[in-house]
Amino acid sequence: MAIKVLVISNYRNFHSNRPEAEIFIGLVKLGFDITIMTYDDSEYAKRFKKAGIKVIDFHPERKFDRKEIAFIRQNIIENNYDIMQLYNSKSTVNGIQAAKGLPVKVVLYRGFAGHLDWYSPNAHFKHLHPRVDKIVCNSIGVEQVFQKKKFFDKSKPITINKGHRSEWYSSTKPADMSEFNLPKDAFILINVANNRRMKGIKYLVEAFNSLPEELPIYLFLVGRDMDNSINNKLLTSKINKAKVRFTGHRKDALSLVKSSDVFVLSSIKGESITKAVLEAMSIGTAPIITDIPGNTELVINNKNGLIVKRKNPQELKDAILKLYQNRDLVEEFGLKAKEHIDTVLSSETTIQKMKIFYESLVEEKK
Repeated sequence: MAIKVLVISNYRNFHSNRPEAEIFIGLVKLGFDITIMTYDDSEYAKRFKKAGIKVIDFHPERKFDRKEIAFIRQNIIENNYDIMQLYNSKSTVNGIQAAKGLPVKVVLYRGFAGHLDWYSPNAHFKHLHPRVDKIVCNSIGVEQVFQKKKFFDKSKPITINKGHRSEWYSSTKPADMSEFNLPKDAFILINVANNRRMKGIKYLVEAFNSLPEELPIYLFLVGRDMDNSINNKLLTSKINKAKVRFTGHRKDALSLVKSSDVFVLSSIKGESITKAVLEAMSIGTAPIITDIPGNTELVINNKNGLIVKRKNPQELKDAILKLYQNRDLVEEFGLKAKEHIDTVLSSETTIQKMKIFYESLVEEKK
């Protein structure tokens, strides 16, 4: 008999949710009976139905909502699911409440390393709740956070990366860079993010500010709040400041990455496997990343990119200069980065790992 899985998640953002959504399309092909509660107006709802997945037009709108909890609970009872997979905050809180006293296995997802403190009531309503059976972590770094928790069942977390496929990005074309007034020999660094503290943008700006002024190295900071007073004050070199491009939010961000030589991640904490880096690697852009847990699973240092210490502008500067001075290495890293996605971090690998994981959960129930 096929293993029955209920998934509750929001699939309205096609590109952001693609790695997750493709897991269940893959599992259906392997014989799983999948039902997904999500918004019926999403593009993936159509794809799910075409793949043979039952779609229920529902997604929780409020936490601890009695009617929503009752709706989920009744669905579990009527369909006798083996596993309930919960992804976002609202589905997690309501799904856990709905599963109380029922034999369904409750599985959560965690893609972020922070905000799991034992003294946080919010954490105890979600990942630290005793009703949770397993937690799928998007990186070893996230799993290690759970393993370090006192009074926590260390058997609950398991690492299964959300895999990608470089073919998803095969239609990405290089952007027309003429609007940015660049010289023909421009060596382009790029970072795509919203400027939150954890992104460590100030360390990247400091590193760029100290680069030799005569080099045609340009920095593109793509995302919200990059062009703020803090970053501008750090650019004491007027010549290098003139080589920074604050683009704001761009719908063609990935095309800009495709046109760049190096993707630079300067994050200092709290992330798992950063999607922007995955995407850059998938289209063959060489990465420089910091040594935060999770992201170090993306890059093999000096094989498909460079890893530097977090909060260290000098190491970041040295890594940039190393690649600027060796364009063959940039090309090599780009090719091997893409290869790494298609092998180690592939969607097919994720689907097979989820298959084995779900099967082991059902065996536990017997």
